[in-house]
Amino acid sequence: MGWLDAGISQPRRGAQHRVNQQPSDASAAPHTWDLWVPDVASRGISFGRGVMAPTDRVLVHAPPSVLRVEVRAEDGSVVAFGDNLRRTLASPMARLSIDGGNVTREDLWPTPSERGLPVFLPGGEVGILESWWHDDDHSQWRWTVEFSNHI
Repeated sequence: MGWLDAGISQPRRGAQHRVNQQPSDASAAPHTWDLWVPDVASRGISFGRGVMAPTDRVLVHAPPSVLRVEVRAEDGSVVAFGDNLRRTLASPMARLSIDGGNVTREDLWPTPSERGLPVFLPGGEVGILESWWHDDDHSQWRWTVEFSNHI
């Protein structure tokens, strides 16, 4: 399955967040990850909306200090939700994980164990982390992301 950019729009405000807790299956219909920055402007702004194969872990590049995350199945049902996910470390990446219908956030400096994970960029484009390096004092880093699209 290709990794697609699905555009940007505001998440549904005030909607019930009933979670569809089905096991992840890479051959299943794609999920939409909607990332929102809730603590700016009068009602927040979109960080991005991306569509990808179902997964329980996603890296986010240059995440804001606070995130609201909603993951939806193709039929619109909520797969997972997380609100008020605050920065825990000064780093260029955060890992969002789905656990029992909840989304959690862990800011990190990627290690080889993150290789192969989807990377969500501001705006919603999604690629795959191919490589990551950073120096010991975290003053510089180098990384490679692969993008693949299908129309």
